[in-house]
Amino acid sequence: MKLIAAILLVIPFISTAQTDLSKVWVADNGNGTYKNPVINADYSDPDAIRVGDDFYMISSSFTQIPGLPILHSKDLVNWKLIGHALHQQPPYDVYDKVQHGAGVWAPSIRYHNNEFYIYYPDPDVGIYLIKSKQITGPWSEPLLVEAGKGLIDPCPLWDDNGKTYLAHAYAGSRAGFKSILVIKEMNAAGNRVIGHPVMVFDGHDADPTVEGPKLYKRNGYYYIFAPAGGVSTGWQLVLRSKQIYGPYEKKLVMDQGTSSVNGPHQGAWVNTTSGEDWFLHFQDKEAYGRVVHLQPMKWVNNWPVIGADKNNDGKGEPVMTYKKPNPGRKYPVSTVQDSDEFNAPTFGLQWQWQANPKEGWAFPTADGSLRMFSVWQTDSLQGLWMQPAILGQKIPADEFKLTVKVSFHPKFRNEKFGLLLLGADYAYIAVEKREEGLFLVCRENTGADKKGTEKERAVFPVKGNSFILELTMTEGGNYHFGFIDKEGISTSVVREFKAKPGRWVGARIGLFCLRNNNTNDAGYADVDWVRFEKMD
Repeated sequence: MKLIAAILLVIPFISTAQTDLSKVWVADNGNGTYKNPVINADYSDPDAIRVGDDFYMISSSFTQIPGLPILHSKDLVNWKLIGHALHQQPPYDVYDKVQHGAGVWAPSIRYHNNEFYIYYPDPDVGIYLIKSKQITGPWSEPLLVEAGKGLIDPCPLWDDNGKTYLAHAYAGSRAGFKSILVIKEMNAAGNRVIGHPVMVFDGHDADPTVEGPKLYKRNGYYYIFAPAGGVSTGWQLVLRSKQIYGPYEKKLVMDQGTSSVNGPHQGAWVNTTSGEDWFLHFQDKEAYGRVVHLQPMKWVNNWPVIGADKNNDGKGEPVMTYKKPNPGRKYPVSTVQDSDEFNAPTFGLQWQWQANPKEGWAFPTADGSLRMFSVWQTDSLQGLWMQPAILGQKIPADEFKLTVKVSFHPKFRNEKFGLLLLGADYAYIAVEKREEGLFLVCRENTGADKKGTEKERAVFPVKGNSFILELTMTEGGNYHFGFIDKEGISTSVVREFKAKPGRWVGARIGLFCLRNNNTNDAGYADVDWVRFEKMD
């Protein structure tokens, strides 16, 4: 079935210079203010620290590898992705396969004894620790601090009395219960739990699904910052006590209020060298994922007030624009990476696989392209939902136009290279080798997470082997595909698709090169660029 429209355009295949700034989302307004979200991409469950003049933030990564992304900022508004702390995910035999919704849940990062510590939970295994003397690594191999199903959202505290503690929550889907927070004693090294759990808060009555505790100490009080009420509908709590095990007082410090920001919660308290306090948290935007907001914060009577407190009742609500933090000096505008010209012999940090990758799936080169060899897609995999060899990245803005320039060199029938938007539903456009030659195909899988099957939405023959594949997204997660051949013929797939989130993650943009025969050699695709731009 052909659902296409063709227009003759003059589209030269000429590479443009790479820019570090995103063309689709910049949080710094350039006039001393910023807009939220400061990162309009799926960096869920953020935690952050300041070390000297530098801010570092990490987030959940589930089964996307490399995992545990590390972002850096000088002013809390302008962020850049600088690395990953997890390059293979254990247990390796498990995460060599796609495990949607599992893997790295909400982590925490701390700096102690001149080392960076990251604690992260695998809800099916337990709580891990990795360490490094440098934020960019090398990071130690994951060490299991405590084994157990359903142990999630860990956060350590090295107390000034010489004790070391770990706060965490429970995942009902694994532990069989939820909505409580516990604190356990660890050994001095922080690499082993030595104490029994002490329940410090039960949220069942008024604060269901309380989770994500962040443990701090200030002015003689122990504080637990914890979200409750669910990912998309919740609020931010703060608990305090003079004793580590409580009893704790409770205060609601931020909710949606009159703002448009649903479920504002779960994040990190940080301060600047000038003495300002700020709070980083997420907002669930469904197919776009959980994006990162920055809120002003102040202390009143030893309680934090987060966001704009319009009626001075101690409870704030999110702001959408605000005066930038004062880190002591001005810093250049920067953004998290999205476009990639593939001009460096390394993978761009924005790219992740759907599982632990195998060598040979793709190779960065020094000649300005990424070579993706076609990977055997076994019959046991249902479409692309369970395919590990998807090279993906997060959606970087609400609206954009994405173009991918590729040169495709297949050897066997049914080899294909494609551009994908992957979620519980997915659709893709691909160049595919058939007996008659190369064809452009568009396929959709509705209910991919429930073993749905792909349906062909468009197909037509194409000439040559160099193409531009297009994806245009509009606000609300609506998108459609397009295609340009080397002669400049532009073809739009008329059908519009609706993006759907994955399991605990937003939809993701993906590239793939696949085949359905088992061979010791195969065809390949050379990807020249991936460019995100504002829509015309």
